[in-house]
Amino acid sequence: MSNFVLTLVTFIAYGALAFSFWRAQVAGNAEALNRGGLGHTVGIPLALHAWLLYENLFIAGTLNLGLVYAVSLILWLTMLVYWVARFFYPLASLLTLVLPLAAIGVALPALFPEVYKLSEPTSWMFDAHVLAAMLAYSLFTIAALHAGLMSLVEKRLHHATLPKVLKNLPPLLTMEKLLFRIVGAGLVLLTLTLASGIVFSEQIFGKPWQFNHKVLFGFISWGVFAVLLLGHTFQGWRGRTAVRWTLSGFGFLILAYLGSKFVLEVILHR
Repeated sequence: MSNFVLTLVTFIAYGALAFSFWRAQVAGNAEALNRGGLGHTVGIPLALHAWLLYENLFIAGTLNLGLVYAVSLILWLTMLVYWVARFFYPLASLLTLVLPLAAIGVALPALFPEVYKLSEPTSWMFDAHVLAAMLAYSLFTIAALHAGLMSLVEKRLHHATLPKVLKNLPPLLTMEKLLFRIVGAGLVLLTLTLASGIVFSEQIFGKPWQFNHKVLFGFISWGVFAVLLLGHTFQGWRGRTAVRWTLSGFGFLILAYLGSKFVLEVILHR
């Protein structure tokens, strides 16, 4: 099966599941989605999407660093996190919101197939470093989206104007627990990324470690998320404080990574 056909099948599967989840949400059958077989079937397009990512990220022995593939990976990991978390939390409503985004994520590489790879084959250490960085950024993207959704729900609760889909979301306390777990996992990966870049710079990049704007914003972001977790553990930070710190840390991470890639690929065409 060609990648185009597989992409089309995955896109349709995501879309069909998004429609099915939305209908169940509107009908008030959220509990059936959390425990029923429909939620399990999300694993099928997830697996197909994972295969497509593998095919697109590794081309001729070189890691493909294209922006659309990074976005596709972020959306796939978002879908995976919420799909796995539904076994422990009632998160069917979140899947309803994320499924359409996953469909967009699987379509992006087919619509914009430009490849951005290095001119020479890279080492396994470079691949591991970049993949750890991409996964860290992906988890913090999920955390930022999650925090934004929490903020929206909290504001709408005060005005009693929640849409039907959002009315079936899990309690804010449950969403907070998941937020801090996502931030914790992301911080571990970001720590590995920053540490490996410093200690193994010669082996990974072929040159001594340099302090630049990406490193600066990376460390600022790491500090923001570390303070957030410490504040939550020892001072009980939660609610709006957690949302503000999460979005601030993500903002610095955007400046460190996606901002640079957007300028290089979209504006400068490099």
